[in-house]
Amino acid sequence: MAAWLARFLLLLLRLAAHGPAPAGAAKMKVVEEPNTFGLNNPFLPQTSRLQPKREPSPLSGPAHLFRLAGKCFSLVESTYKYEFCPFHNVTQHEQTFRWNAYSGILGIWHEWEISNNTFTGMWMSDGDSCRSRSRQSKVELTCGKSNRLAHVSEPSTCVYALTFETPLVCHPHSLLVYPTLPEALQRRWDQMEQDLADELITSQGYEKLLRALFEDAGYVKAQGENQPIPEGGLKTVGLENLEKCRKAHSELAEEIQRLTSLLSQHGIPYSKPTETSHFEQHLGQGLPTHGTPEQLRGDPGLRENIL
Repeated sequence: MAAWLARFLLLLLRLAAHGPAPAGAAKMKVVEEPNTFGLNNPFLPQTSRLQPKREPSPLSGPAHLFRLAGKCFSLVESTYKYEFCPFHNVTQHEQTFRWNAYSGILGIWHEWEISNNTFTGMWMSDGDSCRSRSRQSKVELTCGKSNRLAHVSEPSTCVYALTFETPLVCHPHSLLVYPTLPEALQRRWDQMEQDLADELITSQGYEKLLRALFEDAGYVKAQGENQPIPEGGLKTVGLENLEKCRKAHSELAEEIQRLTSLLSQHGIPYSKPTETSHFEQHLGQGLPTHGTPEQLRGDPGLRENIL
């Protein structure tokens, strides 16, 4: 703004030096050049600033990380400045003097990624539109001497990977999930572990119950609730149904084997299932069966993989 005023005053001085303009001369029109020098530029109209699609999710996870809330950490790579605000959002700002320099939201705090009883990353979703989807970011927390945004990349279109270093995660137990849970959920998890050891539930059932527990704790969102979408989009409906059928068939077979073993241990008589189960008979309407090899003509390997 100061530079513009200086140019304007210099122009006035030049006009004064040359005297009044001759009659009939066209008047000069001064046009202010728009600029985007920073997100909080007071000269930008409110509609030009970043507009998030929703509010961030509530604070969750390890309590010692909550001290990062309300702070932002930046990193400049090439002509872009990235800002990571834990439990809030990730933004990107183009560092040029172009009138339409880009500023956008790369994701809003959504949920934790949990693996092997450990918080492995923070998912930021529902960022600005990018083609037919929304931008999203995954932030990995690693041990470091100070709090800083160390690295940003875009491994796939519209999906960003950030590495944030902090001394708050240097302790080997700093990202464990179990200690952060309230006592009631810890007892619930203990019972699930016991049921799994007693073979009262399958490993697949255990994983489903564990997912539900994390949802109740507020660490992850319910399935289908603004879930981060992997690169390439969702699977086709046909493949998705086939995978579900194969998974259900595997779970049923495992459960039957477990129950028959229990009956044998206690000497309880039972009728062995026929070679083609009732489930397979109904499933056979949509899948190839042993009695219809002509449907698989030319690719015997496909039949073996499906069955």
